Amino acid sequence: MTTPEGGHVTGTKDKNYNIIWYVESCLSNALRLETYIGDAERDGDDELAELFRKAQADSRKGAEQGKELLRKRLSG
Repeated sequence: MTTPEGGHVTGTKDKNYNIIWYVESCLSNALRLETYIGDAERDGDDELAELFRKAQADSRKGAEQGKELLRKRLSG
């Protein structure tokens, strides 16, 4: 079992770290989906490419929302 780290070791509260992790995960997912879109396009599968484009847009949106929330919390 992991002991909660309240910022004593890292200097960052868990909830802020979690937002940072979330943003990084969203951005990483958007990058990965770019590869999947290319794969689908090379195979001529427009339906699959469109699914991945929508997922990529959602990942970008999540990253932007996370960045905005983190910005508000760190400045306030």
